[in-house]
Amino acid sequence: MNTISVQVSLYPLRQPHVGPSISRALEVFRARGLEVRLGTMSTVVAGDADAVFDSLKASFQSAAALGDVVMVASISNCCPT
Repeated sequence: MNTISVQVSLYPLRQPHVGPSISRALEVFRARGLEVRLGTMSTVVAGDADAVFDSLKASFQSAAALGDVVMVASISNCCPT
């Protein structure tokens, strides 16, 4: 298996509440069976490379459906999960 990890930060812009956009993005990662570790400023997601990359796209689209967002991601194939 080709395992990678990604540190993701999602910033909802011009939205009355940031929670719904972030929750939607996290739901996508969890629904795809990825390891999700929440932090105060970012989340680390780990799993099969194809699943991680697919979930990044899907989570961005899901969050963006609620309004403007910025997603920042750092991807690694060597950081321990």
